[in-house]
Amino acid sequence: MNNLQLPQKNMEKERAALESFIKSDRTVRELKRAVAVRMAIEGKLYHGISKIWRVSKFFIGYWKKQFKTKGIAGIKLGHKGSKGYLTSLHKTEVMEWLKNKEYWDFDELVTYLEREFGVSYKSKQSYYALLSLAKITWKKTQKINPKSNPKLVKKKRKEINKILAKNKVGIESGEIIVFFLDECHLLHGDINGYAWGRSDLRIEVPITNQKNRQTYFGARSLSNQTIPCSRL
Repeated sequence: MNNLQLPQKNMEKERAALESFIKSDRTVRELKRAVAVRMAIEGKLYHGISKIWRVSKFFIGYWKKQFKTKGIAGIKLGHKGSKGYLTSLHKTEVMEWLKNKEYWDFDELVTYLEREFGVSYKSKQSYYALLSLAKITWKKTQKINPKSNPKLVKKKRKEINKILAKNKVGIESGEIIVFFLDECHLLHGDINGYAWGRSDLRIEVPITNQKNRQTYFGARSLSNQTIPCSRL
């Protein structure tokens, strides 16, 4: 057998071992690890695996390395002899790790605790408690327009105020009517999902091409007269 055939043969053995493990009665977390590792070994991009299974690239790389080093035993739960608890000092270290991250991923936290402290909780609530202690919550993202220009908005507001001041007499007499126009969208905000984030900060997602099925416009005058909405 030439050297070019060896990597292919090894990959087939690894795939066979992973397939057998996946088909056996495993926990969801073990299955997620095994499937992610199998896809990585098959040459799938980490970005694609991450999107399909909603795991971090760190998660994929770490468990692939564990599998390569220890085989199937490396991706089983509690293979390090999990203690099932964290000491006060360990909790302090976990808090620092969480607070210094820019993005948070549940599976990455699970992997981090197993790797660094040999701790694997049976209940997800224990992990949620750690995230809550670090003031990280599960909340809806907020869309922002990256093309927005606060300076231009401020300039426009000043222009409007000048026009209103200039026509104050006509507005107060009713000769000039000023309307405030606004819009609302059906299914507005439905493209925003949920993510882990600091409880004191908004999670903003840049969106420039949001589409809405229907848009309704309405107007109100300075005299509080409501104008019926029109559909666009």
